[in-house]
Amino acid sequence: MDLVLNTFGTSLQVENQLFLVVHADGKQWIDPEKLKSISISKGARLSSDAALLAIEHEIEVLFIDAAGKPAGRLWSVKYGSISTIRRGQLAFTQSTASINWIKDLIGEKLDNQMALLLSITSDDIAVKNLVARNIERIQNIRDKVADSKAERLPDLLPSLRGWEGSASKYYFNALSACLPESLRFIQRSQNPGMDVFNMLLNYAYGMLYGKVEGALIKAGIDPYIGVMHRDEYNRPVLVYDVIERFRVWADYVVYGLTAQQVFIPGCYTVREDGSYWLENSGKRILIQSFNDYLNEVIKIKGVERSRQVHIDLYAQSLARMFEIS
Repeated sequence: MDLVLNTFGTSLQVENQLFLVVHADGKQWIDPEKLKSISISKGARLSSDAALLAIEHEIEVLFIDAAGKPAGRLWSVKYGSISTIRRGQLAFTQSTASINWIKDLIGEKLDNQMALLLSITSDDIAVKNLVARNIERIQNIRDKVADSKAERLPDLLPSLRGWEGSASKYYFNALSACLPESLRFIQRSQNPGMDVFNMLLNYAYGMLYGKVEGALIKAGIDPYIGVMHRDEYNRPVLVYDVIERFRVWADYVVYGLTAQQVFIPGCYTVREDGSYWLENSGKRILIQSFNDYLNEVIKIKGVERSRQVHIDLYAQSLARMFEIS
């Protein structure tokens, strides 16, 4: 269970070793054994007793901003890393092995994009043809990524970034064409979103950033030492690398909600600059939908676990790889 506190004035306390949520509509008691994470937005309060109880039960506590991205977190001292992982992580970023890792990561992202587009049906012949053309274009880029070679990763990064950017344009162009006409968008817009789809996707990506960063920290990996994204000061750049493997999960949920026209104007506001921002009612729908999707059990490489656990397992495998680098 994931607890989200995003209503102004809500507080999280402790009573009889249970979490106590106090809000305008009353009180709610929650067994800490049933909680996986706690997300707190601006205007909600967390007592020190609640913070300590969360740490005791190794419950992830995230403080999130208006866009859904983690602005801070609490974690147990049990999540401490060991020096061999960190040394190996630093060595890996300078090794030739990092080239294949990044190529595989981007390749998997492109495969996921094509798979999602292939899963979408449309009765509009023009839309079907556009999707088919863009899938072919993404596949051509996928082949370029697979065939690319370099002795040093920095020599290859400009090409990889350019190919990835081109593929994203084709991908989002096709997704937009498949949406109801009133909800189509011209281009991907980040922070803030300039339409309903991008508003939702930005928030879902923010949630996913928090999940991936938490998995890396628990596995003993430093999220601030990146491979492809390595030059951004004071940012968890390894999260930006690893999240590429899982972005399609947010894409799938957001596309489905948008295509079903779930979000009515009361779920969001449009500001004077034309940007779209989720209101609490909209956040509840998206957060519940995405968390439900992450809690679904699926099979990856023969292992049946929830999507959330698969993120944790991937982080653990990455720590093992760094440790023996």
